[in-house]
Amino acid sequence: MLRFAHIEFLWGLAAVPVFILLFLMLRRWKKKALHKLGNQETVRKMIPEVSFSRPAWKFALFTCAYASLILGLANPQIGTKIEEGKRSGSDLMILLDVSNSMMAGDLAPNRLENAKRAISQLIDNLHNDRIGIIIFAGEAYVQLPITTDYSAAKLFLNNINPGIVPTQGTAIGAAIDMGMKSFDFVNGTSKAMILMTDGENHEDDAIAATKRAVSKDVSVHVIGLGLPEGAPIPIYKDGNPVGFHTDEAGKTVMSKLNEEMCKEIAAAGQGAYVRATNANSGLNIVRDQIDKMQKKSYDSKVFKNYEDRFQFFIGFAFLLLLLEFFISNRKNLKLSGLNIFEVRKS
Repeated sequence: MLRFAHIEFLWGLAAVPVFILLFLMLRRWKKKALHKLGNQETVRKMIPEVSFSRPAWKFALFTCAYASLILGLANPQIGTKIEEGKRSGSDLMILLDVSNSMMAGDLAPNRLENAKRAISQLIDNLHNDRIGIIIFAGEAYVQLPITTDYSAAKLFLNNINPGIVPTQGTAIGAAIDMGMKSFDFVNGTSKAMILMTDGENHEDDAIAATKRAVSKDVSVHVIGLGLPEGAPIPIYKDGNPVGFHTDEAGKTVMSKLNEEMCKEIAAAGQGAYVRATNANSGLNIVRDQIDKMQKKSYDSKVFKNYEDRFQFFIGFAFLLLLLEFFISNRKNLKLSGLNIFEVRKS
């Protein structure tokens, strides 16, 4: 399995086409300038030491070295050992609300980031349990299938944002149904869902979906995100806040935690309800409840060790730069005048 330890560095590869475009523009400008000087054969004889092909070779070497350096900085890693065997644990499915109301700032820095931070801490404390992530707003999607690969779980978690789901709303029932479809009921492990939401703009019958889950021995716990008094929902442009959402009358919309609905879902799901705060996400309380469930064995296959491969790319980049350094822009007149295929007349 291949992954990048610092995937953000890969954005540097976007500069490669820019380099190529600038080089082609410069090359075209030089050709036009030479044409203005007169006949091309005459011009070439006037500057015999100038090479017209070597700059292209030097540029190609430099560009390849740059790309290799970026890949090295991203640190590609390869899973080198697969561990298989029997493990004993539970299956946890996180149902994470990513609607626009989750950007309200009544939890620092906002509800969504507060929830992601709590999930990350939960993953750090997992051992043999399997975890999956469902994201939802107006629709529900599987962000991470059930797995024991905690590194992959944190990688997928980091990429979650409100823009990842195009339809706005809070389809909790759809998220619970999607979670049920994602569970593997063949292995017989204990299963639980952790719903993390503010409950705003509730659309479907979440209670009915919760009861369907309980009928298959899946408990549903709820973490309420936000405050009952609410907070405005910021509007972002180019990553910067530019105001707040308003209603038709022009008044600022206050997004409030629908705590009653959260409590109803938890009660129907035979699970715990906790309201998150800046000091305590509540996941530790839910985790205690899940730890009381019966742990059952399941077959597991996971990449145990990852080995860094950045050194190969850094070394290759250095080699290309060294080669580019020793290639001169000028011709070697002695070598260029050597013609080993010339037939001499006796």
